[in-house]
Amino acid sequence: MHDFGAERLASAAGGGHRGLMDRGPEVFAYLDYRAYLRDYFEHASQRGLSHRGLARRAGLSSPSFLKSVMDGKKTLAAPTAERVAAACRLAGNAAEYFVRLVAFNQARDTDGKRAAYERLCAFGEWRRIHALDLARYEYFSRWYLPAIRELVTSPAFVEDPRWIARQLRPRVKVGEVQKALETLLALGLLARDEHGRLVQTSATVSSGLETGSVQLARFHRAMMERASEAIDTFPREQRDLGALTLCVDDAGLARLKQRLQEFRRELLLDEPAHAGRRNRVVQINFQLFPLTEALDVAPGESPQ
Repeated sequence: MHDFGAERLASAAGGGHRGLMDRGPEVFAYLDYRAYLRDYFEHASQRGLSHRGLARRAGLSSPSFLKSVMDGKKTLAAPTAERVAAACRLAGNAAEYFVRLVAFNQARDTDGKRAAYERLCAFGEWRRIHALDLARYEYFSRWYLPAIRELVTSPAFVEDPRWIARQLRPRVKVGEVQKALETLLALGLLARDEHGRLVQTSATVSSGLETGSVQLARFHRAMMERASEAIDTFPREQRDLGALTLCVDDAGLARLKQRLQEFRRELLLDEPAHAGRRNRVVQINFQLFPLTEALDVAPGESPQ
């Protein structure tokens, strides 16, 4: 089973892979350029560098500008990012990575963020440090990999790419199934038992409960498309689609989110114990999102 709540990339938090060395933190370890700048300045300030001095290195007239960037109050334009990279003594691939990292963090939409993320993945230094992130990206980038991994648990499973391809809805190519099996084995999410049969290596794959994943954005969109297609593809007795529209306060929104997360955990823990002869893989989607902006209190009206 899987919990696709969201994913937190370890290095996105800023301190996950600081890699401090004599020359400063390893820029390729970061997915947050502000976190890198904070760590770099902490390292350099121990050697006498001030905010004014770092700004002077970058050719900036405001001595406090980079402090505001580190605090999330201001952003970097691409030409400025190049100058800041040089001020941090980055060169070659490291300088280029920093500039692309700025573009990744400041991308305005999911597609732009995904494209920027994939450019980061192209750096060999990044791939070496973030092997786990790459594995997750590979797993969540194709909706049918989790489906195939679950299909393996059925007693009726047949390890034949053609047979597997026929079971999936919508259909995928036989070659895609073959590559998916290879990927699942390579990632250690499937293994072979003493009889050579495919088995799951862990009962649950969880992506955590925090938001911010580039990997999962594409997966969630794909699964929402599958839900839309299911309206016409499967009869009512094989699906359940419902919706609620509520007006809530901020505390109610947080409470609803928490209840959905708790229900996901309940399903993960309880359902395997009640499953009999497993013969079908299903997808359960949870979506909670605003339909309006937050409303201001009307003039003369006190908050409830």
